[in-house]
Amino acid sequence: MSSGEGEASSDLAQELVKLMPAFDRAMSRWVQSLIESGGGSSHARIKLLGVLHCKGPQIMCNLSDELGVTARQVTNLVDALEGERLVRRLPHPSDRRATLVEATEEGFKLAEQLWEPLHRELASLYRELPITDQQVLARIMGDLLATLKKRTGGEGESRDCS
Repeated sequence: MSSGEGEASSDLAQELVKLMPAFDRAMSRWVQSLIESGGGSSHARIKLLGVLHCKGPQIMCNLSDELGVTARQVTNLVDALEGERLVRRLPHPSDRRATLVEATEEGFKLAEQLWEPLHRELASLYRELPITDQQVLARIMGDLLATLKKRTGGEGESRDCS
């Protein structure tokens, strides 16, 4: 590679460094506006219910990883949702130190009402891209996630809950 190509690649990489956080902020604002227009709540609360809906009961620390928030924030979210009778805490069957969280019947119904339509609306953004661009974006995002997992030893691994 000539030095000109390396510089162009470096400039493009720097542009991507700027674009990704801008995309993240714009996406977060849009998601929050969708949530607010759908009856209000927080993305974290809806995602917590969605995870429990999709994956069943979860250990509190798994919820922290899944939501990308601190253990304290998960405790606050679970406390609030438990107060609304949308989730309940259960003892773990084999680990006395762990607490399971599961959606109640009301929480499960609310997750279906909120989570699935939100995911459909989010997917509509990507459907505006031609299918070949969607395929390229999916490949690139998969490659970047794999690289990040290698660099972090698998920490912060994102699990799908669609």
